[in-house]
Amino acid sequence: MKDIALEFLKIIESKGFKAYIVGGFVRDYIMRLESNDIDITTSATPREIKKIFKDVEIKKNIDARDNYGSIRVNYKNIIFEVTTFREEMTYLDNRHPSSIRYVNDLNIDLKRRDFTINAICMDKDGEIIDPLNGEKDLENKIIKTIVKSDKSFKDDALRILRAVRFAATLNFKLSDDILTSISENKHLLKNISYERKKIELDKIFTSLRAKEGIDLIKKLDLEEALDLENLERIQDYTDLVGIWSMINSSYYKFTKHEKELIKKVNIVYELDNLDPIVLYKYGLYVNILAGINKGISKKDITISYDKLPIKVKSDIDITAKDICSILKKKPDSFLNDIYSNLETLILKGKLDNKKEDILEYVKKNF
Repeated sequence: MKDIALEFLKIIESKGFKAYIVGGFVRDYIMRLESNDIDITTSATPREIKKIFKDVEIKKNIDARDNYGSIRVNYKNIIFEVTTFREEMTYLDNRHPSSIRYVNDLNIDLKRRDFTINAICMDKDGEIIDPLNGEKDLENKIIKTIVKSDKSFKDDALRILRAVRFAATLNFKLSDDILTSISENKHLLKNISYERKKIELDKIFTSLRAKEGIDLIKKLDLEEALDLENLERIQDYTDLVGIWSMINSSYYKFTKHEKELIKKVNIVYELDNLDPIVLYKYGLYVNILAGINKGISKKDITISYDKLPIKVKSDIDITAKDICSILKKKPDSFLNDIYSNLETLILKGKLDNKKEDILEYVKKNF
């Protein structure tokens, strides 16, 4: 991937422009971590990039105002995020600059970025360009903003959450300046869209250091600013939906499927996750998500589930036709009541799941 990225740079530079890999890919390369996202910063404008490459599209973000001078290029099946060198004017809403100005100076472009570790570049020859000493901060395992943290977070409050993410996922410390500024500016997170905040939170929650990220959110007292509740309920950090289920926040958007799962997990959280009726009704996955956050082992829940005599209604050893035949009735809603009764008795061990036993019970009781 690196070789193709350097090739990409050389193509741009062959047309008379400057171009560098910047940000996460370079940071991860230095740290010997795998990285798939490649950001390019260049003196070429989007219009000029379109003339160089064929497969180009305007970058489409959740918020269109994030698109300032950015396009996406597919080159040899790798997606490159290409952004023109720019200077950002006054910020108006703790997130977006009022305007931008294209420049022809890499250093000016780097100074508008968030953290020193994300402002390290690589040129077309694979050489590291690091005017802001990001490599030193990588070595010292510390997160520092490029400008004073107070200004950086007031310009873009999402950087507060990004600082937490990088500190947690990379196992770095936050600088004293950042810690002080977060304490004073955390309320500004209220001004950031829930969509943008959820992207950052999902990256924390799905990382190998999700626990450390959540602990840091609590330590920095960010729950109110992020509208997160019940973080103390989280005991398992291996499932994204499971984490969001414990938080149970109505402010963040989820898919229909995620909403249904979260609702079910919250219901069974208050129930006995080893109870056969609960296991049967809500299923293994939902009970595991709720149970492990209450200290019940996944193994115990799975064993209890595996012991269920039936797992779905169709496992009951009798058909609707059999019931109608023995009762001499036509199919109707009464079948639902009978099946519900049979499910309960079989699950509680009061009736064997055998056709002859079930028929005898139905004949006597219905």
